[in-house]
Amino acid sequence: MFYCIEKELQWREAHGKPRGFEAMLAHTPLVAIGAEAPLEDQKVLADYYHGVDGLAGIHTTHSHFTPDETWKALFDPSLTNQETGKLDYAHELSVAKALFRPSHKPAHQEILSLLRQNEPDTITIVAIGPLTNLALAAAEDPETFLRAKEVVVMGGAIGIEGNVTPVAEFNTFADAIAAARVFALTSPSPNSTVPPMRSVSIDGDSSSSSDVYPKPLSKQLNLTLLPLDITNSHLVGAKTLAAVSSSLVKAGSPLATFVHAFLGNTFAKISEIEESPEGMSLHDPLCIWYVITRGEIGWKFAEGGKEDIRVETMGQWTRGQCILDRRTRKKATSEEEEVVGDHGSWLSLKKGNRLNRIVETGVRETFGAAMLTRIFGPTAA
Repeated sequence: MFYCIEKELQWREAHGKPRGFEAMLAHTPLVAIGAEAPLEDQKVLADYYHGVDGLAGIHTTHSHFTPDETWKALFDPSLTNQETGKLDYAHELSVAKALFRPSHKPAHQEILSLLRQNEPDTITIVAIGPLTNLALAAAEDPETFLRAKEVVVMGGAIGIEGNVTPVAEFNTFADAIAAARVFALTSPSPNSTVPPMRSVSIDGDSSSSSDVYPKPLSKQLNLTLLPLDITNSHLVGAKTLAAVSSSLVKAGSPLATFVHAFLGNTFAKISEIEESPEGMSLHDPLCIWYVITRGEIGWKFAEGGKEDIRVETMGQWTRGQCILDRRTRKKATSEEEEVVGDHGSWLSLKKGNRLNRIVETGVRETFGAAMLTRIFGPTAA
């Protein structure tokens, strides 16, 4: 992506167009490499949908957008001592460093470092993939992790079907244990919903502990969930893409060509697997839009306030399912009261999770076009 942006900046300068990307250039992004596998489950990939490169195979169909693999040396300094045979090696590294800052730390440790370096309640974390890195950060230092102002999560399916199984959305399915552990930090009693921490001894005996987090913690995590229930209906279609980007593609914009190519490939894939596709759901961009505009009118949370949403981690067919108690049973009237027959403490005031869930945005019909216009910036005019 940064390689494409470099080319876009050069193109805009050569054609006398506004540079754009002001926020990125003013606040250089820090890029860290995350965990290679989920906490306990087998790794699950979505390359059948997104392609092996995560961008619908664009690095095969448009290989000129793929940088040489010398960029890997940015994250592993030992590679700089190897013979590269690339004359543009120094230029590539210098440009990459100008557009982003590579980290030599694992992603979860960078998360903790940033939270320590900044005042509490000033950093919002947006998670648009499995929650492995967040769970690792929370396990290593839960109090530092709780310095986050808000954790915004794209994940789960509450009242509709899943997209990877009949009941599970991909991100919660891919690392259900991690999702459950992060969700648990929203609870007054986190260990009441967190799945047991399993361990295996040297002699092969397995054991488990339900106390993953220390007691007590100083506060509850403020987590906002955008599940498939809300993201599915925020779409962008081929006609909208063409209306916004076709003239830029003809003019030679690298960014427009890049976006047009990978979205076009994605539209084709959707047509293969969906019966009557209306477009591509903008799951992840909607989370970013929420953070940018959350103070504006239109965003609505689930009626009744925070919800006790839990993640199934043990089921053969239900792994990654988000469970919400829809029964009409009376809740406990005090923190001390325990309701008879309340298996799982769903009716307790001091147990269970407490998540914010977005149910309305105010931009359902206009978001696709607005997002593309924002991406292409002043060149889209």
